[in-house]
Amino acid sequence: MTRRKTKNRTGLSRIEGIQPHDAWVGFICLNCGTLNNVNIGNTLIEPKLAYDNYKWNCSKCEYVHSKDSDLPFVHWEEDFRLAKSIKAQRFWEAFFRIATENPEAYWKQCNACGRILPFAAFSRHSGWGPLERQMECRSCKGAINAVLNPKRTKQQLHESSVRRRIADLLVEGENEKIDIKDLFKRFDSKCFKTHIKLDIKNRDSYQIDHILPSKWLYPLKKENSCLLSSEANESKKGKWPSEFYKNNELIELAKITGADLFLISSQVPVVNTNINVNRCVERYLRVRENSHLPKRIKELKKILIDYDLVSKLSPENKKLLGLK
Repeated sequence: MTRRKTKNRTGLSRIEGIQPHDAWVGFICLNCGTLNNVNIGNTLIEPKLAYDNYKWNCSKCEYVHSKDSDLPFVHWEEDFRLAKSIKAQRFWEAFFRIATENPEAYWKQCNACGRILPFAAFSRHSGWGPLERQMECRSCKGAINAVLNPKRTKQQLHESSVRRRIADLLVEGENEKIDIKDLFKRFDSKCFKTHIKLDIKNRDSYQIDHILPSKWLYPLKKENSCLLSSEANESKKGKWPSEFYKNNELIELAKITGADLFLISSQVPVVNTNINVNRCVERYLRVRENSHLPKRIKELKKILIDYDLVSKLSPENKKLLGLK
């Protein structure tokens, strides 16, 4: 059966001919400094394969980036520059590794504005191409959301609310009571984002931020709490830390709180699987009316599957929910 064409409800025109799921390699020409991008299609490259077989020409000066090329750095000694030298070969190995070693190293073309942008410029979409990124860059997605968000149905709003409610239940028993005096002391009584001085007695002026949001199943603990003004916290809401904080802020935040810098600086949200899922099942299925039970089971099953938490369930709860 022929698949139906997807309707474009965004109102934003697409650029014909762009393969929205293709990955691109980005590299700076060693000879002239020009930024180059090479389309590699739907399969990511192994660094060793790139080093052994690939030749990337600069679009401006045509210098060939290959293990067979001498390095163009005239200020280097000759035994560092000659392609046959072990020093040059080690350079080329690292050159190709940097461009291909993980998905975050790649680039992608937006099918709305046409720009070729780094991995981080696109939001996550599971199963879409080798990079699992959306077709539109985050800038174009902002324009699209301005159109789509007001059109969200009651059902979509309900599903979003349900997901947040279940997530809160998943971490409910893991939250710790935060010592407010200690929090103010650690952050020098200032909003971490704006550096505005805060008054501990004026509770409406500040908020305790989940650095890693509860939406992704992270409980509120000392190492996951940050002092923000109410205005700054409203801007952050459920954003992943790397979406809201700058790199230098992430580093400082990890120093102050003891948070895992690698985790909070991740460009994509990471679900916390270190929680008691069975306890959540028990809490969520406590209903007063039997008519609500099928609905709750359906809601719970969906988030457990979406967050890949089914394996954390006991055999009894898997059977109870009809999950294998």
